[in-house]
Amino acid sequence: MAVLTQIAALPYVIVRDEILVCLITSRGTQRWIIPKGWPKAKRPDYKLAAEEAREEAGLIGEVAKQPIGTYEARKRLHMFAIVRCNVLAFPLLVAAQRLNWREKSQRQVRWLPAAEAAQLVGEAGLAALIADLPKRLAVGGGTSG
Repeated sequence: MAVLTQIAALPYVIVRDEILVCLITSRGTQRWIIPKGWPKAKRPDYKLAAEEAREEAGLIGEVAKQPIGTYEARKRLHMFAIVRCNVLAFPLLVAAQRLNWREKSQRQVRWLPAAEAAQLVGEAGLAALIADLPKRLAVGGGTSG
């Protein structure tokens, strides 16, 4: 099975020295995930990550130019095709969430402490990345890039 690449935003805010992570549901299976999409030619990956967060969760903020980590996911392309994906996750320090956005009616959105968010997601690699987020960011360090 070929391994494809996807680009994701790992949206977070810091409230009273606690990191909250934004999770969304996938459109098809309603699993808890982070905003992600397919790479686009001539579009830097970090900008695509920010665009996916805006379209899928209405989030606006500062995205790092380098991924904070990667994880493996499975993506259903249609009823009979599931592919493996290597997902590059770019941290997005969220400044605002729009009241309305493109996919609002198709997804649920939740803000949760990193430890709780890690327990909700289905992919083990994503769970580990989220659980490790406070250490990776050194809380209060924000994004760099």
